[in-house]
Amino acid sequence: MQEYDVVVIGAGFGGPVAAKKCAEAGFRTLMLERSEKVGEKVISGLTIPFYGFLFGPAFIRDGNPPIERPVDGIINYIIKDIETGDIEIDDSLRIPRPLSPILAFGYNAYCQPFCQWEAEKAVESGVELRTSTTVVELLKENGRVVGVRTDKEEEIRARLVIDGEGSQGLLAVGAGIREKYPPEVISLADVYDYEMAKEDVDEVFGYTLRFCWGWDEQKIAPPLGHGNGLMVWPYRESVHFCQDQCLAMDDGKVPNLRKLFEEYHRNLTSGLRWWKEEIAPRARLRARVFENFEIFVGLNERLRAMPNHADGIILIGDAAGLESTELCDGVPAAWFSADIAAEVAIEALRAGDVSASFLSRYDQRVRAHPIIQWSITAPHRYNLRFAQEHHSLEELRRYVHDGWGLGGFAHMSSALVKMILLAIKEDPRIVTSWLRMFPRYYFNWLHQRYDYSGGKGEPPRDPAREPRTAQALARGGLKLMDSALALSAPLIKAAAGLLEPAARFANPAMKALLPGIEALMRGWKKVEPRLAPLGDKLVDFVGRADPAVFAPPLKGGR
Repeated sequence: MQEYDVVVIGAGFGGPVAAKKCAEAGFRTLMLERSEKVGEKVISGLTIPFYGFLFGPAFIRDGNPPIERPVDGIINYIIKDIETGDIEIDDSLRIPRPLSPILAFGYNAYCQPFCQWEAEKAVESGVELRTSTTVVELLKENGRVVGVRTDKEEEIRARLVIDGEGSQGLLAVGAGIREKYPPEVISLADVYDYEMAKEDVDEVFGYTLRFCWGWDEQKIAPPLGHGNGLMVWPYRESVHFCQDQCLAMDDGKVPNLRKLFEEYHRNLTSGLRWWKEEIAPRARLRARVFENFEIFVGLNERLRAMPNHADGIILIGDAAGLESTELCDGVPAAWFSADIAAEVAIEALRAGDVSASFLSRYDQRVRAHPIIQWSITAPHRYNLRFAQEHHSLEELRRYVHDGWGLGGFAHMSSALVKMILLAIKEDPRIVTSWLRMFPRYYFNWLHQRYDYSGGKGEPPRDPAREPRTAQALARGGLKLMDSALALSAPLIKAAAGLLEPAARFANPAMKALLPGIEALMRGWKKVEPRLAPLGDKLVDFVGRADPAVFAPPLKGGR
């Protein structure tokens, strides 16, 4: 029988993070993946918000992961009447020039290359990876998980199992740790993947996402709150058209999703002017994918309170029901929870105690994590059903603005501020890591510079083209900031600790300041064209600079 210290189930977004950290701590770690090639079972894409990169694992923040396009904002289309073209636009959530596109709200990525990159980083750290291996059962002795059984009839013993199997966590359900989620909290997504030339994607979308919302009687989107309207994600050379619908309505009615999706897709693409004129002539359908995710688990108090651990096992990411309620995105929570799981696993293994009592500190830390808790309890997408029920345009505007517009910062600022202060309190030098990350990610996207087997690697360097003076100033400024932060670290840590309790006031403060901020942003849009040349110079500088300028100053995690 094979024996390991840690067995990680699943090589998705969370599994490699947990496995890598355990292996780096000196524990013999095995990661099992059912696919022949990591990520091939998750072939769609998504937007990963900036906070996942800023506060997630250091090797991701300071690395060169494969991203498909920076995102500088969302354009929301509120469709009052699709036949007449009566549409309102909320584009308040936009990073203006000259900051965009170097500074981004997030990054679009295809799941397969990103998960493959993570898995390769884990293997480099000493993780043993086995693909084409499905875990069919958890091994238990005296009520404690002691390993796994695979589809090859292998029994693999482990001192601790970390379950990152993904949506709905059937292994955990089968072992009696969790229960099967009800259909009203699970959504089925219908994703159309279109090929589109990069120059066309650049021209039509720039760096924005497009979201559409409309009344159900128009038959252009699933019922509000039970589905997502239409989301359009641009990638490097492709576009995703995505709509989704909860498997059951509030009254228990189960809709015929395949029929509805066909109808919504046909009505929307034939009636939406910008789709017909800007996208349809330039795009070619490549694939259609159905995926499900447990979007509203976090809003159900009973499900949210269920344990994500038991004797010998910890659940992470989607297996722990940590999907974001608003963004339909579980990646940041997968990274955060995997990082926490690895920390607790290391503590437990060193203490020789993998009991549920010891592992309960995992759930305690997850429930104390500001961004995880905000992201799984944000109510605006769920509340759209009330706008539908009341047929209230004012409610629809408010929920859209607070969920996918600038109004969202009146609800997420406390979590963000607390995370910033916690990170700075741990290591003030993380500030320069953040400052380096954004231009490095843009440089990598521009040159497709990704350090894994599917990437192009380092682009040829041409010192003659490099902006020597500007990059010398940037390099010197960042190094000077590194030194200043290191010298003043005790004072900065103390200040961050003192300010941390005040983070709870960030949401009400932002709510009070929001009208003024929105007025300022409207004014900025009027002068933005004048600032475009400055933005072009910044993009040119980043694109031609020596990438070493933006390399992380320190190796390893924080």
